[in-house]
Amino acid sequence: MARPRLVRITAALTLAIFLYLILLIIRSPSDANEYAPKQWGHMTHDPNLELIDEPPGPLHRVNGDNYAPDNPSSDRIKATLLSLVRNSELQELLKSIHDLEETFNHKFNYPWTFLNDEPFTERFKSSVRRATNAHVTFAQIPSAHWSTPPWIDDALYKESAAILAENGIQYADKISYHQMCRWNSGFFPHHPALADMDYYWRVEPNVHFFCDIDYDVFRYMQDRNKTYGFTINLYDAPLSIPSLWPETERFLAANNNAATYLHPNNAMNWVTDSAHRPAHNIAANGFSTCHFWSNFEIGSLAFWRSEAYTQFFKHLDRAGGFFYERWGDAPVHSIALGLFEDKEKIHWFRDIGYQHIPFFNCPRRPPGKCKGCKEGLFSDGEKWLFKEDCRPSWLQHVGFGEWEK
Repeated sequence: MARPRLVRITAALTLAIFLYLILLIIRSPSDANEYAPKQWGHMTHDPNLELIDEPPGPLHRVNGDNYAPDNPSSDRIKATLLSLVRNSELQELLKSIHDLEETFNHKFNYPWTFLNDEPFTERFKSSVRRATNAHVTFAQIPSAHWSTPPWIDDALYKESAAILAENGIQYADKISYHQMCRWNSGFFPHHPALADMDYYWRVEPNVHFFCDIDYDVFRYMQDRNKTYGFTINLYDAPLSIPSLWPETERFLAANNNAATYLHPNNAMNWVTDSAHRPAHNIAANGFSTCHFWSNFEIGSLAFWRSEAYTQFFKHLDRAGGFFYERWGDAPVHSIALGLFEDKEKIHWFRDIGYQHIPFFNCPRRPPGKCKGCKEGLFSDGEKWLFKEDCRPSWLQHVGFGEWEK
């Protein structure tokens, strides 16, 4: 078959270019500080070493029973804590629920929504219900939204997955991972269980929250007209997404509405930055690979349901990169936000202490506000992981947003 051979040749050339560029720019530092960035926007030290508390107000707080779980007239808005999870991940999920309930939701009692591509077991459901006082919904993902689409060539997928695996791309040979990334990219906002929701907070199994959150984050998003909130910015593996940016450019070039889709105050310079990690930009064919790590998202569902994003996802879906490469929802979401949204509507929740192994967002908060999170810690893993921090790029091109007001 000619096409798999072309995929192999293209992958080999891309890998050769990438390795050559890595050899040009990589040194052999002796400690993590030498891997870490040297500039964060206007700061010459990690912003998480600066003392902060909460974002500028006004902020909505608990006052009497205004957030009680059984109050039909509560101050809660249409928002949910959302988790895509398997039955086998119950224990890891309970850790995440415990942390978020302890730091935030035991005060505000926002409902939880749990989604699975298989039916939840009674053991799973009863265990989760015992972990929260808030309302809980369990729902199954429609098979049409999870299954591999009919236009994907199975032989080509297997050939491509083998090449990606040979190049060290994690999860490349797991079809369920490709299906998950595709679902998270395009289908999650349209699930019937979210039909009445305007905002969501994505929560994955085995994540940790370290700091007290004493204000309603969803009301904050609504009141400040924010679309998306993140905690961690990372560089992606360029070999997992070599055609994602070229396909994005093809979408913009072919679509008559592209000019209206692009927001005039977009973050194109961030999306295409080539100064901070030039090897990544070249290997990803023009994309910086800097993205919002989407295992933490607090966002407006309206953006993912918009015409611009819907058409963008449909184009990417037909291109096949969710299967022939390993396009993740994180770079897809990040590119879309960087192009189609006002960059001022994207918020860094720097006050929320968070960990998804092996990375952290550990702020310096007033005494007693955080526990178990060393201020300024980015990773407790290998030293080279520190160079994956791409907050400097975001802060250079966009800034600190609300934290500068």
